[in-house]
Amino acid sequence: MSQSIKPDGPAGTRARRGRPSAAKKLPAPAAPSRERAKLARAVLAAFQKLYPDADCGLGPRDPFGLLVATILSAQCSDARVNQVAPVLLKAYPHPAAMAAATEEDIAAIIRSCGFFRTKAKNIRGASARLVSSFGGETPRSMEDLLTLPGVGRKTANCVRGNAFRLPALTVDTHLGRISRRLGLTRHEDPDKVEADLGELIPEERWTLFSHQGIAHGRALCKSQKPRCDRCPLAAFCPYPSASA
Repeated sequence: MSQSIKPDGPAGTRARRGRPSAAKKLPAPAAPSRERAKLARAVLAAFQKLYPDADCGLGPRDPFGLLVATILSAQCSDARVNQVAPVLLKAYPHPAAMAAATEEDIAAIIRSCGFFRTKAKNIRGASARLVSSFGGETPRSMEDLLTLPGVGRKTANCVRGNAFRLPALTVDTHLGRISRRLGLTRHEDPDKVEADLGELIPEERWTLFSHQGIAHGRALCKSQKPRCDRCPLAAFCPYPSASA
């Protein structure tokens, strides 16, 4: 990136007691119109020229390391996470070691990442769940990943797409914003954005498209001052005329 793929909020989700509930199902998207399908093809072609090598900006690529790094990345830059995560993972390199640490031990290492107390609680809780429910291995299914404290669809998709190389649409603030501006979705809710994109983008391009969209959001289609004057997508993007 340097593309931050943020988890679902610094508070995360609490570990569930008893039997884990089923994974949250995505809303059914509206059938893509011909215009949106044509637009999606144009966006894919443009992104492939602009960002052919776009990738995840978080350093760890093993499932557990990337899970920890993605939880750390809430409201924190990739650069900072990539400094802190290796230190944390060197001290506690696997789920059993991380689960055996205290929240204070973890918090002391990750303090510079912000929201460090909540992140320490979620990292330790997720590690404990990995040990107790998954034999110390990070699961690859969405349903299983969503039972981990601090893990929602964005975090789960980041792990699935980048550690397990599975098709995954990681809808962070950047991808959601550019998808709305381009007219690929009208929704604000990330789950609905993911559902719409899933209908428009070929499954084999999901992970790369996520990185390309995030790269575009950071490079040109910024939140406050989008550089439409420099954007090759302006030729077919409805946003410049709508915001003029």
